[in-house]
Amino acid sequence: MTSGSENKRSQNIPVAKRKRSLKSRLQWFADHVRNHWQIYLMLLPTIVWFMVFLYKPMYGLQIAFKDYSIFRGVANSPWVGWEHFQALFSNDQFIRAVSNTIKISALNLLFGFPAPIILALMFNEILHATYKRTAQTIVYLPHFISSVIIAGIVITAFSPSVGIVNTILGWFGIDSIYFLTKPEWFRPIFVGTGIWQEAGFGSIVFLAAIAGVSPSLYESAVVDGASRWQMMWRITLPSILPTIIIMLIIRIGNIMEVSFELIILLYQPATYSTADVVNTFVFRQGLQNGQYDFAAAAGLFNAVVAFVLVMIANTLARRYSRTSLW
Repeated sequence: MTSGSENKRSQNIPVAKRKRSLKSRLQWFADHVRNHWQIYLMLLPTIVWFMVFLYKPMYGLQIAFKDYSIFRGVANSPWVGWEHFQALFSNDQFIRAVSNTIKISALNLLFGFPAPIILALMFNEILHATYKRTAQTIVYLPHFISSVIIAGIVITAFSPSVGIVNTILGWFGIDSIYFLTKPEWFRPIFVGTGIWQEAGFGSIVFLAAIAGVSPSLYESAVVDGASRWQMMWRITLPSILPTIIIMLIIRIGNIMEVSFELIILLYQPATYSTADVVNTFVFRQGLQNGQYDFAAAAGLFNAVVAFVLVMIANTLARRYSRTSLW
């Protein structure tokens, strides 16, 4: 009898501890908000923005499982279950869009992700302060240019008549090529444009991580006779590795979110075979064709895949590098 009562008591202890722990955490949070209410007041607009524009629209995701009618509304439209998803996975255009999304994102990850890291390492090696600031300003600038203007620059640069690319090719006796109507040229142009536009601004994160590396490490390496190249490989890169892993996880989470605006501005029916992605497919089906429920199913599939990729990347990063988002 005594052993049985002791076992019951020991089983109840963790529950009681958890209750006390939860209560103490809530009390701590309430005290923290009371003592720092000014900070939370400044945070309030951001919280409201997230609730209104990100969380509230989730209510409309149910139309992916309904025969949606704008006259009946979201709540009164009849349920159809997985009908839209079955139609989705039997749609050749959607399969093509998923394939193109994965291929373009893979190229962006392969060439676009290392670009800001390399830029940050190069900036870190520049000793002349004025030259360094000038170079940084030049490479940061494209990020602040509208996608519409970026697309205009690309279209003009690759124009078969007045484009600088075809002008240079003409110097070597090569006939003009209308690059933006050639499916095989769309991905290299798109990925290259993205690197040019975002690599400089993306290097800021890695420059901040490099700035946090202890100078004593470099001083010790100098004493040991290490070269600048050796210090970069043995000190700088390992020191910013946690930041690289975190940014890689975030990048993998966005692997299905190819730059919609730039593709819409650059692609055309002639390049659909390599340029059409999930986001542009959703745009055409939802806004142009009025199939809101079908487009919502495609968008929901996109979001679920992105969520799964983030979970997998975070789990692998935590297991093998002990660095993760959570």
